[in-house]
Amino acid sequence: MKKDEQLGVSRRSFLKGAGLAAAAMAGTAALAGCANESAGGADTLANAGDWLPQTWDYECDLLVIGYGGAGMWASLIGADECGQQVLVLEKAPERGGGNSSINNGEWTIVEEADKERFKDYIRAFTKGKTPDPMIEAWVEECVRNTEYADKYGMTYEVVEQALAGAIPEYFFLDDNAYEGSCKLSSVDGFGMLSFHELDAQREALGVEVLFDCHDERLIQNPQTKEIVGAYTMIGNEEKTVKARKAVIMTLGGFEFNEELKNQYLKCSPFKFEGWRFNTGDGIKMVEDVGAKLWHMDMAISMYSMWTRDPEYDFSILYFMPGFSYFNVNRLGKRFVNENNMGSPHNGWHTLLSFDDSIADFDRIPSWGIFDQSCFDAGKLSTSQGDFFECGNFASDLPDSVRDWDGWSQDNKAELERGWILTGATIEELGQKIKEFDPLMDVDTLKATFEEYQGFAAAGKDARFDRAAETMVPLDNGPYYAVSIYPGSCSTLGGPMKNENAQVLDPAQNPIPRLYAAGCFGNFQSHTYGITGGNNAENQVWGRIAARHASGLENWDAE
Repeated sequence: MKKDEQLGVSRRSFLKGAGLAAAAMAGTAALAGCANESAGGADTLANAGDWLPQTWDYECDLLVIGYGGAGMWASLIGADECGQQVLVLEKAPERGGGNSSINNGEWTIVEEADKERFKDYIRAFTKGKTPDPMIEAWVEECVRNTEYADKYGMTYEVVEQALAGAIPEYFFLDDNAYEGSCKLSSVDGFGMLSFHELDAQREALGVEVLFDCHDERLIQNPQTKEIVGAYTMIGNEEKTVKARKAVIMTLGGFEFNEELKNQYLKCSPFKFEGWRFNTGDGIKMVEDVGAKLWHMDMAISMYSMWTRDPEYDFSILYFMPGFSYFNVNRLGKRFVNENNMGSPHNGWHTLLSFDDSIADFDRIPSWGIFDQSCFDAGKLSTSQGDFFECGNFASDLPDSVRDWDGWSQDNKAELERGWILTGATIEELGQKIKEFDPLMDVDTLKATFEEYQGFAAAGKDARFDRAAETMVPLDNGPYYAVSIYPGSCSTLGGPMKNENAQVLDPAQNPIPRLYAAGCFGNFQSHTYGITGGNNAENQVWGRIAARHASGLENWDAE
């Protein structure tokens, strides 16, 4: 069988389909975007040596590594708009989709009339850490998000109010200059619906996804530095994949790699609740071929509960079902108005408090302290079938990639697992916390409890001005606690790229034939400031990367 036929499509039928696709798109600006640039050519073959595999198990024009949102868009544009033969490698054993398929599905919409103002907004919140050509490229392409959503039959509604965060996040900068500078998509089925709609388009185009692919290594010409393909393990077998034009890396973040998180994020522990296959595999891959990393300390995240359970080692979004609660740091002190702990995108900043007296972050962990009436008032988190059913427990996920089945209806299963601590008295609860974190001062916790009770009785929070109607006193026990850590969505660091989505070396020169998109090197810096920006990042750089890469000549062209 010929290599092309191994991909499920003959070269003849592929070229026929590509010709029809090109004819259908003739005259459009989209097709004009497929650049005709060269990076190598036939003379590259003269450099072939031991580094080049003798045989190839798979061949394609564009190799996409990672089948999340960015990999989805890169493969669609590469195959449909630019007529390329695309192959996708995915680490998960089935389905794929990444974080973007289990989040709330919002993506940024910038209209033509607002694009210059939105460019200024990005400059304002990134504080000079994102190059201007990238800002220009991102906004100019983001203006086309609805065009492409309509082309590929996505279900959405344009809204001016976000489910998560303000639009845009820091609209108030420069004297409120950016209010209304962007809009947002609202997707009733969240990212799960968008994934299935786009996945059907990918399947119709004949783009094959190979699952259970892991431990990839890029294949680089040692003289020209071109990336010509990759090794991958599929199950227990190593395979070689030839990428005639380019490799587009869309591997997501490193949310489930403790070593990388401890090395690069601003605080630790930092826990996440998303796609467990995001283990930062691409970081070493690009470092091995000479890439420069950037934005490695960036994350889109809030604060969440960590189970502390080795069998369920991830964070869980939580919310108190009643008002008879307060939060304390690891020393037993309140530190914030509990009703105002930051946005769903950047609430983790609230926990960034370093106390030199303990040589550590004094709010990691923090503890939510609550009573029996709050425990009985409702669930502390979400379950399958709830409105906000997204994350690593979603019923949409196959069993092989679902981490758990969601929160119980009465909080009791989590109490039995030890995710919720309990004590008959505040002192006993404090001792339970101290067993986990020796820095807990039980006497300080008791004093904080008594102060809170006094504020609640007086109807005034004299320390943090929490709204009087929410200052409900705790009852006589028993009492409960959950541990609170920074974490929820995703990291954003990865390889530095330019306005063409090309991966750069330390001198900021492109590594030939290597591209990146999505959370694997997100262009946002200083803070996460674009509501819906993670999904828009997938769309924008996935499309830009595919177009630019498609314009290259084959490296093995004769």
